[in-house]
Amino acid sequence: MAVTASARAKSLTLVLGCTVLGAAAQVLFKLGLKLMPRVSPLAVLTNLPLMAGLTLYGASTLLLVLALRDGELSLLYPVISLTYAWVAILSVILLGEQMDALKVAGIVAIIAGVALLGRSRKF
Repeated sequence: MAVTASARAKSLTLVLGCTVLGAAAQVLFKLGLKLMPRVSPLAVLTNLPLMAGLTLYGASTLLLVLALRDGELSLLYPVISLTYAWVAILSVILLGEQMDALKVAGIVAIIAGVALLGRSRKF
């Protein structure tokens, strides 16, 4: 059975959602760990941001699995690198981290690389 363009586009949408959820999960991990002076099983289980991050990370993985059904692994997997860009941007907005010229250049390089890969294949 041939994969339609619509199914491939849906796969790309799912993997893009995967990147956003994965980035949000990473930020929640950081926020949760800031609230935890000592790591213990009970502290982990009762840490709401950490548990929310784990939940989002699981949802992100589920979206990736669904995306891979009709999408090309060699195209979709590099798109996951956008997670790094989202994390950097969210870290500035939500955590007050600094963004310097090298970080901006790195984000631009990631986005450009993903765009080049996308242009090399038809969806």
